[in-house]
Amino acid sequence: MTYDPTGHLLLTPVDREAPLRVRRLRELGMGERPDPEFDAFATKLATVTGAPYSMVNFIDENRQFFAGLHTPEGTHSGDLSIKAAATGGVSRFMARDHGYCPHVVVRRKALVLEDVCDYPRFAGNPVVDEIGIRSYLGAPLIDRTGTALGTICVVDTEPRPWGRAGLETIKSLAAELVEQIHRREDGRL
Repeated sequence: MTYDPTGHLLLTPVDREAPLRVRRLRELGMGERPDPEFDAFATKLATVTGAPYSMVNFIDENRQFFAGLHTPEGTHSGDLSIKAAATGGVSRFMARDHGYCPHVVVRRKALVLEDVCDYPRFAGNPVVDEIGIRSYLGAPLIDRTGTALGTICVVDTEPRPWGRAGLETIKSLAAELVEQIHRREDGRL
């Protein structure tokens, strides 16, 4: 749990479902290694939304793991929160208190931030200063057991007018990926 030292705002939400999520992800064999199918889905996210960065993100108690990742450079090394700003490389790991996906998982609702700086609660997030994130669009991946496994999201270093169309698109794509996960679990993929 991270607080803004000046405004005393809770920046990272408490996630009571994390242990259940971790167990479910292990059952599914996901969340610990890159997955070419999720990389392809992340590329689809970027193409559909026109965003430079997109992720299929699974979250445990301490960190986020991008099992699917699309970047403009195609680099996926280092620690996103530290090395991305220094080297331009993007990692598949990020601290749980960085970014907006932990909010989406806990809220179990899509989140549209056209300009993160318009929202004091989100403007103080480390990804703003360390990586330069200015806009976010994400939706939860809620499976048939009711578990919020993680998120899909797209981000940009510029404000983006996602609007209602962006919200509907990200929700639709999240449902599509959940169906893909179910087919995989059922052995149909």
